[in-house]
Amino acid sequence: MKLQNGTYHLSGNVALNELVEKYGCPLYVYDSEVIKRQYNKLKDAFTYKKIKLNYACKALTNINILKYVRSLGAGLDCVSVQEVKLGLMAGYAPEDILYTPNCISMDEIEECVGLGVKINIDNTSILEQFGHQFPDYPVCVRINPHIMAGGNTKISTGHIDSKFGISVYQMPLVKRIIKATGLRVNGMHMHTGSEILDVDVYLRGADILLNAAMDFDGLDYIDLGSGFKVSYKNDGIETDIKELGSKLTERFEEFCEAYGKELTLEFEPGKYLVSEAGLFLVKVNVVKQTVSTVFAGVDSGLNHLIRPMFYDAYHEISNISNPEGKKRIYTVVGYICETDTFGVNRKIPEVREGDILAFQNAGAYCYMMSSNYNSRFRPAEVMIYEGKDYLIRKRETMDDIIKNQIEHEIFEPAIQI
Repeated sequence: MKLQNGTYHLSGNVALNELVEKYGCPLYVYDSEVIKRQYNKLKDAFTYKKIKLNYACKALTNINILKYVRSLGAGLDCVSVQEVKLGLMAGYAPEDILYTPNCISMDEIEECVGLGVKINIDNTSILEQFGHQFPDYPVCVRINPHIMAGGNTKISTGHIDSKFGISVYQMPLVKRIIKATGLRVNGMHMHTGSEILDVDVYLRGADILLNAAMDFDGLDYIDLGSGFKVSYKNDGIETDIKELGSKLTERFEEFCEAYGKELTLEFEPGKYLVSEAGLFLVKVNVVKQTVSTVFAGVDSGLNHLIRPMFYDAYHEISNISNPEGKKRIYTVVGYICETDTFGVNRKIPEVREGDILAFQNAGAYCYMMSSNYNSRFRPAEVMIYEGKDYLIRKRETMDDIIKNQIEHEIFEPAIQI
């Protein structure tokens, strides 16, 4: 998002205010050039030749986004059979999809086996059942390295009390299951959390996984997850991808030499690819002055963007209607019948009723976590590709609210008094 001649533009010189005029508010907008930039930035950070990036699509599963990421050369990381099916619909080959579920039934795993995708298992009970039912189907094993990493406890997935992964201390049990069932393990996986800033923390987890992998013959790939931090504020603080790529390439080449085979090194970036590509545009309904606070109340809420309330996540907020106005202090809130606060005491160019505000870093886990709370409609989504805007999801209507409800004429009319 760049300010040119008093107007904010995306790549291809697409003006944000024109998108609002065309599609209305609230509105999610995704810039494909930013996704491409992030993909290439991550891929180019590694000199190791056999690198594969699998987009963690839970971040944003609009089928047009999936198709675009596939066109860049990425595989797909899925956490549900529904995501797997979306990936197949988007044109991914089954062998380019890694299914990494958590706490699901064998029935769903069986369905994904039937679809031919790669299977990643993160608990010994399911691994044993899988080995008895599908001993000839290659499988990946997800370990828990027991490392606390990530932006906060809700997005840290590799610590000792996490529900994710098989403890690294349970590898002897894993090997007994493999021996008893004849199961073929062809991949090892870990994911320690999201928004990992410290490269050394990431490398420590990689060391644990690679050391465990030495005890497994016949591996084809190692998946180190993702969790790279993007800059949510205009301070540029993010994971040093070049440093990570340099250090991890050296470590992985050493591992492959000791293992006796060149394995594929895989990652599963989600937020890193799409977060900065997204903007969320809302309209100011009311500017409300109280004793100590000036509220800017907008036509959205936690039903559309729950991350600030759920994770205490920070999203930079800009006034695209008055970008060069004098900055004042506002608390930006939503229209839901809850305390749905997007930002407290933010310095924003003077906000007037009817102005359009833009929330940055709205590409990952934003629309995907939206709901119909308060029976509000979910917003439209627009994608910018090669300088043109495309509507990729229509705004909901009342028909969407009631389409799965079944109304019965079984109730007596109210008694009039």
